[in-house]
Amino acid sequence: MAVADLEAPASPDEFDVDPPFDPAESPALPHDRFLDRELSWIAFNARVLELAQDDTLPLLERVRFAAIFASNLDEFFMVRIAGLKRRIAAGVAVPSASGLNPRDVLSRSLAASQELMVAHAETYHGELVPALAAEGIELLHWDSLRPTEQEQISALYRDRVFPILTPLAVDPAHPFPYISGLSLNLALVMRNPDTGKDHFARVKVPPIINRWMQADPGRFVPLEEVIAAHLDLLFPGMELIAHHAFRVTRNEDLEVEEDDAENLLKALEKELLRRKFGPPVRLEVEESIDPGVLDLLVSELGIRVDEVVRLRGPLDLRSLNEIADLDRPELSYDRFVPGTHEHLAEVETSKPADLFSALRKRDVLVHHPYDSFATSVQRFIEQAAADPHVLAIKQTLYRTSGDSPIIDSLVDAARAGKQVLVLVEIKARFDEQANIRWARKLERAGCHVVYGLVGLKTHCKLALVVRDEPDGLRRYAHIGTGNYNPKTARLYEDFGLLTADPDISHDLTDLFNNLSGFAQDFSYRRLMVAPAGLRDGILERIDTEIAHHAAGRPSGIRLKVNSLVDEAVIDKLYEASRAGVQVDLIIRGICTLRPGVPGLSENIRVHSILGRFLEHSRVYWFAGGGEPEAWMGSADLMHRNLDRRVEVLVRVPSAAHTEQLGDLLARSVDPETTSWHLGPDGQWDRHVGSSDLQSVLIDRAKARRSR
Repeated sequence: MAVADLEAPASPDEFDVDPPFDPAESPALPHDRFLDRELSWIAFNARVLELAQDDTLPLLERVRFAAIFASNLDEFFMVRIAGLKRRIAAGVAVPSASGLNPRDVLSRSLAASQELMVAHAETYHGELVPALAAEGIELLHWDSLRPTEQEQISALYRDRVFPILTPLAVDPAHPFPYISGLSLNLALVMRNPDTGKDHFARVKVPPIINRWMQADPGRFVPLEEVIAAHLDLLFPGMELIAHHAFRVTRNEDLEVEEDDAENLLKALEKELLRRKFGPPVRLEVEESIDPGVLDLLVSELGIRVDEVVRLRGPLDLRSLNEIADLDRPELSYDRFVPGTHEHLAEVETSKPADLFSALRKRDVLVHHPYDSFATSVQRFIEQAAADPHVLAIKQTLYRTSGDSPIIDSLVDAARAGKQVLVLVEIKARFDEQANIRWARKLERAGCHVVYGLVGLKTHCKLALVVRDEPDGLRRYAHIGTGNYNPKTARLYEDFGLLTADPDISHDLTDLFNNLSGFAQDFSYRRLMVAPAGLRDGILERIDTEIAHHAAGRPSGIRLKVNSLVDEAVIDKLYEASRAGVQVDLIIRGICTLRPGVPGLSENIRVHSILGRFLEHSRVYWFAGGGEPEAWMGSADLMHRNLDRRVEVLVRVPSAAHTEQLGDLLARSVDPETTSWHLGPDGQWDRHVGSSDLQSVLIDRAKARRSR
């Protein structure tokens, strides 16, 4: 799609947008019972910023949270703000369930985001820079460097930076250059001393070079200041009048029409190229920028004044990851190396564990990163690929790492003659290019690669192994809450169920047949699958808890998800609360439910836990009248998960594992656990308890290994 086409009329189906909600559908409930989704996300990122401001955390971890905050906000503008703007321009925007009209949502989101960006910059200058300096890590300006350091950096600049810079002038012969999204740039005003005429130019700060250049050990200067100090090399003979850093954020979401798989692949490759030319949605500039230069940028970029953010530089603090990565262990979290799960360690000898032998004895519930991904899930796929008795492997891939051993194992299995089916979701946002590459690699190796069902993203995390054993064929399965990505598995909190349960493996066989062929059997024994029946399954279980409470049996609901937005589920939780059922929600990110409203939700508590690891698992626990049940899987409670994705929740078969999950959720909302609490007004307040949940789980994991 060309840039000009972005203003063309469009169908709501083209957007990642929630369907219109009519409060009149539930007349017995107050019309203002929902919080706004976008403002709730901004509140989530404010919690991330609070971690950067928390002086009880190790200093370099605070620096990393500051970088995460910046990265989160970039994606919010590229996707959510961009999508909202596009829907308004296309005339398909509708009021949200919160009752706010789209323009109000946009203006409030921009105002709240800008307020946070200013606070972020103040945190950097007022807290992080002084604290780092006190520890011998100085983030300096060029003028603050010693003469010897300037000479050292200048030599490095001439050797490593200057040759790759491309100055772009603006005059009648040189049109205003295209400014790529998220690139850091210098806007320059120069004067020709011979004519006295002023000229404008732009220099892009190269992203392939480290942003922070080190002079003497522990003393760093941002790359753009080094470039600015040597502009005479780029523009010899010109008189420099002013230079200012600026940065543009563009709409980088994708809209792809789906047909057959090969056309989808080609369309997506074309759309990835178009992404680079999306319309701008934010302009960040240094607060000292010359008004004339700012007017030129606003005019040439076609951006609105309320989308301009003035900040105290440096801009683009995602680069603080470079500082957070410094080898200063005393300023970072204590090193933690995940260990092998105890039920897999039992079958480890001098060789890696025989997972098939372990799973014939019992199910194994792994909790990453406390349990090693490499010696459980990764080992499961590796062993299946190498085992001559394995006949087939079927797996979904949503996101994986650039050097994934799982991809290599699937390739090895196909080359060994095994039947390998891989469902690759090539529309996984911002991983599209990598997933296309893996899809091609798997196809060349002889794997059967499919792209799921037309109109749906395949987000579930599934693997099925078929093995020929003395007593016949046996199937082994993994169902997870997180991606098959060894790198993020060390940073993301997730659960995975490894099992030989025949009902679960039978369900997965049917599901893979649905995804790769024309099977139409949507009934499952142990699974809830979206979009066919996951929402209904959850609503039915909430109704069951209401019935248990009315009958005087044990009742209760504990849910842990990344986001809670779906109005039907929220209204059913309100109904449970009004019936007296206790509801505990652990929501990392977006929550549009209002807890603690008298007569509506006084029995609902909403907590949020953020910390060293990204809380990512989705767990659904129900008291069940004294016979609890727990479900886990890939699904959040959002329209896109329940209506526009293939998602899977599995009922955990083991009573011990069900109890383990229920206890973890109970501990998450314990008053002594540090967390944020959501109030009925949409405000999140941090409550510092006597224990940090992630630290407790790390200590438990270490204690198990020591035994």
